[in-house]
Amino acid sequence: MSSNPVAETVSSLMPRAKEELTALVAFKSVADFDQFPRSESVGAANWIASALRAEGFQDVDLLDTPDGTQSVYGYLPGPEGAKTVLLYAHYDVQPPLDEAAWATPPFELTERDGRWYGRGAADCKGGVLMHLLALRALKADGGVPVHVKFIAEGSEEQGTGGLERYAEQHPELLAADTIVIGDAGNFRVGLPTVTSTLRGMTLVRVKVDTLEGNLHSGQFGGAAPDALAALIRVLDSLRAEDGSTTVDGLASDSAWEGLAYDEEQFRRDARVLDGVELIGSGSVADRIWARPAVTVLGIDCPPVVGATPSVQASARALISLRVPPGVDAGEATKLLQAHLEARTPWGARVAVEQIGQGQAFRADTTSPAYQAMADAMAVAYPGEEMQYAGQGGSIPLCNTLAALYPRAEILLIGLSEPEAQIHAVNESVSPEELERLSVAEALFLRNYAAG
Repeated sequence: MSSNPVAETVSSLMPRAKEELTALVAFKSVADFDQFPRSESVGAANWIASALRAEGFQDVDLLDTPDGTQSVYGYLPGPEGAKTVLLYAHYDVQPPLDEAAWATPPFELTERDGRWYGRGAADCKGGVLMHLLALRALKADGGVPVHVKFIAEGSEEQGTGGLERYAEQHPELLAADTIVIGDAGNFRVGLPTVTSTLRGMTLVRVKVDTLEGNLHSGQFGGAAPDALAALIRVLDSLRAEDGSTTVDGLASDSAWEGLAYDEEQFRRDARVLDGVELIGSGSVADRIWARPAVTVLGIDCPPVVGATPSVQASARALISLRVPPGVDAGEATKLLQAHLEARTPWGARVAVEQIGQGQAFRADTTSPAYQAMADAMAVAYPGEEMQYAGQGGSIPLCNTLAALYPRAEILLIGLSEPEAQIHAVNESVSPEELERLSVAEALFLRNYAAG
């Protein structure tokens, strides 16, 4: 990275950033209070609020959102007449999954092989630190040249829409000229990338019932309708032979125009086992950024250990359907529900319950803010040109903000590059990426203010 005061300041702040990320990762802030104590999320929110106050933010508040969680808000005034930039991250995290599979404890930030490991290190507590580092660097080099609104969401991973509903009820709170969403990631380490599209999503729970109660499989098996077998049949109907998503009535042939994703690179990034084929058709970019994708997230059925010889009376599954820009998530939900109901065999009773939804997003990459970010990334990543990529994941808040503030420019950057393995065991963040992206964000704010 070429020498400049902002880069030098960020570099000097990295040991402090590691200490702070260690403290923030230690909170088990999973916003599922049936599994994790609410106090852990409250502790993380209070930590961020204290950090904002220490940086001179005003009106710092813990916002009680309609889904029962809290988002942290603060306002840092800039020069009179300056533009306003909203910086977003989220402090809630995914559950650690199998803690025994982690090489080091998931809620203890641990340095190993040049990376920092811990749940939320990249997604998205690292994003909180990225924003703080950028602001500190600017304060040390003449001051922050824009008004800054900071929002850290408390339930992004749950998809329950608390902050979205709160923003709709308080539309002036998050109004800004430009919004920087710090919850995306570079295409690969060292390649500066903005995310220009996000898939939307719907989350449904499907329940199949066939009997008043479980039956002995020896006495009744072969004629008694098995609810688990019926559920397996209907779930299998959501995929074609090649693994492509097949929801009746839902188009699945769109093509991605932009950065290509090499298939062998994808296999390495996804850690696909040798000899196992990728699923779907078209290019990898088509499949993960431009087409719908269904995933069975969980099934309620007897575990292998302790299972009895029974025909199952009931079975449930949780299904996620990602949809690309141009597809309305509400319509996709209706199609998915109709498909599940029509494809359930043997007249089994089926109930489909929607429990989450978010619209897809497409950014306007021709806006001045994108040029300001491209110039900033060229300095933070010498010799590299900013790339545009899609992201298969969903950030429903983006569409809410775009609807509330249609003139605002929205950029998505962040620390969730493929090696980060977000949502999986052994999630990690590259400290070099944290440093470079913090420099890029600081320079972006300066470029944007001067534009």
